[in-house]
Amino acid sequence: MTNKNRWLIALSAVAIHLSIGSIYAYSVYQNPLNEALGWEKTDVSLAFTVAIFILGLSAAFFGKFVERRGPRISAIIAAILFGIGTVGAGFGVQMENYIMFLAFFGVVGGFGLGFGYIAPVSTLVKWFPDRRGLATGMAVMGFGAGALITSPVANGLMSNISIPMTFYILGICYFLLMLFGGLYIAKPPEGWKPNGAEVEEEEKEGDLSSLKANEAVKTLRFWLLWGMMFINISAGIMLLSVASPMSQEITGATAATAATIVGIMGLFNGAGRIAWASASDYMGRANTYLIFFIFQVAAFFLLPFITNVILFSILLFLIVSCYGGGFACLPAFIGDLFGTKQLGAIHGYLLTSWSIAGVVGPMIVSTVYEYTASYTTTFFVFVGFLITALVLAILMKRNISKVREGKTEQAEPELSPQ
Repeated sequence: MTNKNRWLIALSAVAIHLSIGSIYAYSVYQNPLNEALGWEKTDVSLAFTVAIFILGLSAAFFGKFVERRGPRISAIIAAILFGIGTVGAGFGVQMENYIMFLAFFGVVGGFGLGFGYIAPVSTLVKWFPDRRGLATGMAVMGFGAGALITSPVANGLMSNISIPMTFYILGICYFLLMLFGGLYIAKPPEGWKPNGAEVEEEEKEGDLSSLKANEAVKTLRFWLLWGMMFINISAGIMLLSVASPMSQEITGATAATAATIVGIMGLFNGAGRIAWASASDYMGRANTYLIFFIFQVAAFFLLPFITNVILFSILLFLIVSCYGGGFACLPAFIGDLFGTKQLGAIHGYLLTSWSIAGVVGPMIVSTVYEYTASYTTTFFVFVGFLITALVLAILMKRNISKVREGKTEQAEPELSPQ
């Protein structure tokens, strides 16, 4: 294991995340499935919602498994489940069986997403104690950028062959790419460090504590971080789910222009992950999240009043970069707050915020739009949420300062008497 190259470990993580990141290209299947099989678009969308929900739940339940059995086994399991889920979805389409499609893509594939998401990220934090943000940003950038590759490939395959064959081909490709990445990825040897004792001292000085997952969930800062992630994800997913019709309604953009905006949003979703995560190594994770929410409060307030399509698009791009950046900074922030002892398990628990936000964000925008026939009210609802997130981020900084001033973990406020 000592001859492993940490940059190849990072490349393996990117290969895994590029594959599972294809979930963000799911909208490319909506119209073809509706036209070919008559499935309602809301029913087709449900498979995406289920997959994201299962991702968060499986990450929470199997985070300890990832820590115990290691990233290689976990990544191989992810490759098998995600590959079977995608291929099985093709069988569901070929059999014209919606329940089969939902079960394979949403449930089986969702479990593959959960295993595949946390296994490489928690490992990279341990390989890059000196550049946590950069390392996890590279991996999670792959998740954000996966749609950029899958979307045109899937669209081309469906146009030239068939929908079931598209799922078969993609499922096999995902399996192989994830398998190759999983076979190389591994934890660093005990006591390994890239730059000698200096990094070890920095790590001891930087991490607030070294906690197990069950200890971490009893701290105030765990739940502050959970709330911050929930609101950041809800706001981002809300925008991603209605970006095209929202852009057309508010700015008068054509459908083609709106489609271009959505595509560029994918670029900022991916690029924002590595940019913000790398910057957080220098600004600090708590300060980075403060910047996310200060900017988004202002942007969400301004968006309904901006009719210039270019300015509107720029604000959308920057918001989506914060959405992606929140995911990318999270593993490194966990390491800062709780150490790396059970980072994968803690990461899994925090990803339950994604499960719930993946349902809440789109539900709020669709419900509000149904009653008001406008997106304006939705923006103001999320301004309120984001102000709450900003308050949580300020409380997080205060909590970190108190712990750094010498308060022990036992003296810290707990949310559970157990």
